[in-house]
Amino acid sequence: MFIAFLSFNSLYGSTGFFPRFLMDLLSDTHLISRSACFTQIYVIYTYASYEVTILGIMAYDRYVAVCHPLHYHRKMSRKTVYTLAFFAWVFPACNLTVSTIVIVRLPLCGNNIHKVYCASWNIVKISCFTTSVNNVIAMLGAISMAFLPFSFILYTYLRIVIACWMNSSEIKGKVLHSCFPHIISFVTYSITSFIDTALGRQNLKEINPFVAVILSLEFVVIPPVLNPLVYGLKLPEIRRHIFRMLCGKTPN
Repeated sequence: MFIAFLSFNSLYGSTGFFPRFLMDLLSDTHLISRSACFTQIYVIYTYASYEVTILGIMAYDRYVAVCHPLHYHRKMSRKTVYTLAFFAWVFPACNLTVSTIVIVRLPLCGNNIHKVYCASWNIVKISCFTTSVNNVIAMLGAISMAFLPFSFILYTYLRIVIACWMNSSEIKGKVLHSCFPHIISFVTYSITSFIDTALGRQNLKEINPFVAVILSLEFVVIPPVLNPLVYGLKLPEIRRHIFRMLCGKTPN
């Protein structure tokens, strides 16, 4: 179910970016309406928030499986999974709704966005004024939607490392094999989101345009493409289903 959530979120984020991006490639004028811009901001930012909350509950699932294997089915019951899924989807949506409403109300004194898609920080930079209230809301939103989930994921893996430290190499190998897809997804998302955040704080006029475009695309292209490959090729159950659909037979 968690892998399905991750795949659905990748489709959701891609839907918020690629249609508009393809239209810009086919057009000589790169214009976007105000409503379409804020809609794209909401979709892309909720995609980013959903990604980290889903990775968070997947990290908790791995933690329970490794550190409390005898209590796994009790702790990860159907009710628990539904509760975690509910908060993973609803909390980011509510948070981003408030943040987007604040940004929509900003009066704009410019209309040139130096990015391949609309981003909240770019809108703030072309607004007529930046108030301390907007800065506080942005900071609290960033802390709640990024720092807390990242800290939780790192904490769960610290507990997993501690639990496996004194065990045999065979057990360590099994744990690594079980957690490897999630680690790859988490590291990929962390690197691409950090690059996107750092790029948004730079003066893009001083950066090579080609490099700026490539770095901007990483965040919305690499995770949606890489996650299905990592989980589809690494997990034997999914790999068998893929080969069965494509080749009509199960691989050895």
